[in-house]
Amino acid sequence: MKVGHFGKIMFFKLIPILCFVTSMAFAIGGKGPLEMSKSGLKNEKPRYLDDIGIEEHLGEKIDLGLEFKNSEGKSVKLKNYFAEKPVFLMLAYYNCPTLCSLHFSSLMKSFRGFDWDIGDKFEFVAVSIDPREGPKDSKAAKELYMSEYNRPGAEKGWHFLTGSEENIKKLASQVGFKYVWDSNMEQYAHAAVAYALTPAGAISYYHYGLNIDPQVMRLSLVEASENKIGNIVDRLVLFCLQYDPDKKTYAFYAYNIMRVAATLAALVLIFFLARFWLRERNNEV
Repeated sequence: MKVGHFGKIMFFKLIPILCFVTSMAFAIGGKGPLEMSKSGLKNEKPRYLDDIGIEEHLGEKIDLGLEFKNSEGKSVKLKNYFAEKPVFLMLAYYNCPTLCSLHFSSLMKSFRGFDWDIGDKFEFVAVSIDPREGPKDSKAAKELYMSEYNRPGAEKGWHFLTGSEENIKKLASQVGFKYVWDSNMEQYAHAAVAYALTPAGAISYYHYGLNIDPQVMRLSLVEASENKIGNIVDRLVLFCLQYDPDKKTYAFYAYNIMRVAATLAALVLIFFLARFWLRERNNEV
């Protein structure tokens, strides 16, 4: 029996309806991610999602006396990396199969688009949140991402650390990094965030998400260094910007912009008045 044109149209229109009914059947039967409740269908989320995230502790200092092991297996304290330069800090773990790898790779992309070499104007410190990892894991990670970065001589500013569960949790708590172990997935559940810290160990800026704008990264490090690095343009731009806690980034600060504009207007006026005064003086002579 041949199917007419109208029959074909009805068949294709019924496909999405059949798919929807099938998915509903699986959900009600307990074979899908949906469940029935008094209020209707709802998505069931893992309970641990309420226990992960970020609590901002801007301006607070981390404990620089916390001890970890570097990629060579030597015991080091965080204060070894905090002296005159700001520090770009990241909490992750090196054998993470998903988010951490993406986060590291995106950071490498941002660092490659950055004209400052790591180790020159700032330090990069990564700390594993997995106490089962050791120097062998951190060394492999350092070698991998150093090859991606591909800037000879920059290895002096790269620090990949591992440590005890106690010290890891202390550091995570101090920077507001909340994470949990997911026994079903057999991996840690956590957010993607990195931090700019001052040379004294105070938290200056939170970088959220995988993609970090190199210009925002630059400004956060200039601010964390207390204007000891960067050029006059960086400091002028930073003067006109201010951290917006709602947008989680820098936003234009109208008051400072008006101050800059007023100063520039005054300088221009002084310049033209000086020229006029000199011209009048020369005419009198």
